Amino acid sequence: MCVKFNYLGLFSNFCLAAAYLALISPISSAQAATGLDNTEGTVESLPQELLLADDYDDDDDDKKKLKVKLPETVEASVFKDISERTQVEYSALRLLRAEKTTWVDGCLGLKGNCSKALVPGYIVVVASDSQMWVYRTDKSGKIAKLDEESTQTYSAMMMKRQTVMSRVSRRETVQVRRSQVLSANTSSTQAMTTNIAARSQTAIKSKSGMAIAIYQPAGNLSEVITRVSVKTKGGKKGFYKERFLGDYKYKIKQKQKAKFVKGLKAGDRMVVRLYDTQNRFLGYSEFEYLSANTVVNLILSSNPTQSQIVRTVYGIDSDFDGQIDTSSKTYSYFTQVSNERVSFLKSSNNINVSQFQVQGISTATTLLYPGSFTQGEYAVVSRSMSVFSSDSADALKAAPGSLVGITEVSDNDSMFDVSQQMMAYREVGVSRNIQVKFSDVSTSHWAKDFIAELAALEIIEGFPDGTFRPDEQVNRAQFAAMINQAFEKVKTRKSIKFTDVSNRYWAASAISKAYEMGFLGASGSQFNPTKALSRLEVLLAFARGLNYNVSGSTENILTAYTDATMIRSDVRSAIAALTQKGVVVNYPDVATLNADKVATRAEVSALLYKALVSTGEVADISSDYAVGQSQEATELEQVAEMEENDNVNVSRNKKPKQNCNQGIGNGAEGCDPGNSRPHGGSNDEGGRTPGGK
Repeated sequence: MCVKFNYLGLFSNFCLAAAYLALISPISSAQAATGLDNTEGTVESLPQELLLADDYDDDDDDKKKLKVKLPETVEASVFKDISERTQVEYSALRLLRAEKTTWVDGCLGLKGNCSKALVPGYIVVVASDSQMWVYRTDKSGKIAKLDEESTQTYSAMMMKRQTVMSRVSRRETVQVRRSQVLSANTSSTQAMTTNIAARSQTAIKSKSGMAIAIYQPAGNLSEVITRVSVKTKGGKKGFYKERFLGDYKYKIKQKQKAKFVKGLKAGDRMVVRLYDTQNRFLGYSEFEYLSANTVVNLILSSNPTQSQIVRTVYGIDSDFDGQIDTSSKTYSYFTQVSNERVSFLKSSNNINVSQFQVQGISTATTLLYPGSFTQGEYAVVSRSMSVFSSDSADALKAAPGSLVGITEVSDNDSMFDVSQQMMAYREVGVSRNIQVKFSDVSTSHWAKDFIAELAALEIIEGFPDGTFRPDEQVNRAQFAAMINQAFEKVKTRKSIKFTDVSNRYWAASAISKAYEMGFLGASGSQFNPTKALSRLEVLLAFARGLNYNVSGSTENILTAYTDATMIRSDVRSAIAALTQKGVVVNYPDVATLNADKVATRAEVSALLYKALVSTGEVADISSDYAVGQSQEATELEQVAEMEENDNVNVSRNKKPKQNCNQGIGNGAEGCDPGNSRPHGGSNDEGGRTPGGK
């Protein structure tokens, strides 16, 4: 496999020859053994390059790239299997490639005892915005088997690409901000502002996210306050609790947009509550983040304080021109609030739709909702829901400007990092039922921010007595629970029945999933759930589960540790890879790995959070004990300090105003990580999960 990156053009090109050979070599060998020719019904050559997640934005375009027309029954069978394995909804899946082939046995060329009859079928490649799957099927789709080896290969390459692109993006941000500071010191403020505007627009267009615009055709409102929050998809209840992202003031006539990037994945639901500048409620809307760059238009009536009706029109904007693609499905619907309850309307018959028409935005009167809004457990259409729940975050219930500051949207389209916003408002922005401060974790505790943010993300919990017990040891079952909450990853192997883990064991499901995802192994048929984990075992779990490999000289990288000679020869490359990825955190001495030390809850929290950072799912948290603080992060901190000293104000990078007692965390990127899972953490002495859940 070769990898080529053009950093200046933000273009990446993966040469997947190795993966391609791994995928078709068993088939080619089988053909040779049976004397088959490469004719109709046998394997066609798969492309040596596959488009990865950021490079495909429309289903129709994808289908045009298929070399054969895949039967709908085959596509449905594959999508169904993926959805059942991973809980990824059909709407988030895309058919990327399909190739005809003839398999030489009923196992479709995979291991097993099967009939030796030839089976015509397909190789099918499917992707979401963060994963890829390779399947082998028969021609009808009745048999559909996951090719685990090829799936792991492609998913690893996708992750590597996304990680590299994230680093490129951060590097560009550093360069932009450094240029702004230098400009402030060497030229006039006017020249600096021009430079910032031009670079900001380029940076915005290079980032996929969700852009929200507010309109009022009647024109009698000059400004509107938009309260934004997010319901991250995942967890045992389908969505995590709503989390506050800030209050934003729009100047409506200037057609401003606020863009929210990072920390979002397909299926996450964004919520907007609208107020006028007198804090009168104007309306409510809710919409899904789609599988690519998303544009949302919220349109108000001529008298929104009275009607409290909002029209929502949104879809994919793959070319970043600010408009919904003509080839994209455009969702359009109305929400109405009455007595603090919102309804997603089934029809527009009783609405004067002419008040909600905006030039350049679809005028269609037929309502179209995302599938999950009309069907299934989390449907909202024809239901009346409370605008505020009893456990809503304090910031969601407070009047705009009374608890936190209001951020003004700039004329050049402001951009906000979702995870940064979540961390900035952590203590007032999470549900009242979520504890982020613990009696035994002081404000000066070295792992305070790691612990607090994982708790806010609903990945870990404390104990019923209000403590976190940061110095307690972590056993394998507890760690499996944390892994299960934090990562949503393709299964790389089948589960096995552990003789020492009963079906009724509190962590049985988490243990099975952590094993299937490749994070944790077993000793034969035993898992050893109560065995304490060393720091080395925790680190190796991340290296295995995230498929991290070192690039460059292992020995040079390991010079970061004074006890490098104590690291076993068989794990040196894995530790080097994790060091490169910025996963390693050493307390109390950053230069001492202390691999054999039993890991504490505080140490596992720090390592787990850094592992999430390395995947791009959450924003980084600066720490004096993080090994090899990335050059980009260091430069950002230096530039931020220079900006403060030079009183440089860059509007799209301004932090929200906060009360001084809000406990703002250090910067970070991403969340849900979309991939987080709630109610993790360890169990107490009685075998219960912390919090009694």
